[in-house]
Amino acid sequence: MGNDSRGPSFPETGSSGIGVLDKSVLVLHALRQGPASLGQLTARTGLPRATAHRLAQALHTHRLLAKDGDGRFMLGPGLHELAAHAADPLVEAAARALPALREEVGESVQLYRREGDHRVCVASAEPASGLRDSVPVGARLPLTAGSGAQVLLAWEEPELRARLLRAAAFDEEALTLVRERGWAHSAGEREPGVASVSVPVWADGRTAVRAALCVSGPVERIAARTPQQWAALLAEAELA
Repeated sequence: MGNDSRGPSFPETGSSGIGVLDKSVLVLHALRQGPASLGQLTARTGLPRATAHRLAQALHTHRLLAKDGDGRFMLGPGLHELAAHAADPLVEAAARALPALREEVGESVQLYRREGDHRVCVASAEPASGLRDSVPVGARLPLTAGSGAQVLLAWEEPELRARLLRAAAFDEEALTLVRERGWAHSAGEREPGVASVSVPVWADGRTAVRAALCVSGPVERIAARTPQQWAALLAEAELA
C-alpha cells in the first residue's frame, strides 16, 4: 500500500509510462466514488500520504479538484468545463434516440450517469404537453431514490452500495433483483406521484454500466404497462 511506484489500479485506466500523470489520473478516478479526506484518498489509491496530498493540491490549483464544506477533496468544476468541449458518443446517440423513444412511449425519458454520490441527467426528452415528469439536462439527483439510482448502483462495488444504502429508499435485496431482472422500477421514491422504470446501458462486452435509461411519469400512467413492458421498450433504444 505504501509503494510510491504503484500504478493505476482502476480497470478503465492503464499505464502511460509517465508516473506523475498516471498517479494524477488515479487520484481523479478515486474521487468518482465521492468526496474523500486525505486519509481516504490515500486508502483508495494506495499512494503514500505525501504523494496523494501533493497531487491533490496540484489538481485543486488547476480546479480539477475542489473541496466540500468538510474540507474533503472532490471532483472539481474544471473537469465539467473541459467535458463541455469533448465529443461524447453516448450523449450524441441519446440526442438522436430519445426523441423517437419519447414519441413511442408517450412519457418523459432520461439518460443518467453516475458522478460520485449523485446521478446526473445527461439527456432528456419530454412530451410537448400534459402532465409529465420534467428532469432537465444537468440535473443532479441523489443515488438513494428512483429506478435510475437503483440501476446505477446495482452493479457498483459493494463498499459504495453499502455506504449509500444506509440512506436509500431501497435495500440490497432490491438491487439483487435489479441485477437478476435487468431493470428497475420505482413508484414515489424520488417524488410523490411519480413512477419510473430504468434499464442499464452497458459498455462493450457488458463489462460495466455506462448509464441508466429511464422512462418516468405519473404513477397511474406508468402503471398502465407492466415494468417488463416498459423495460422492453427502453431496451430497443439504439444507444450503442
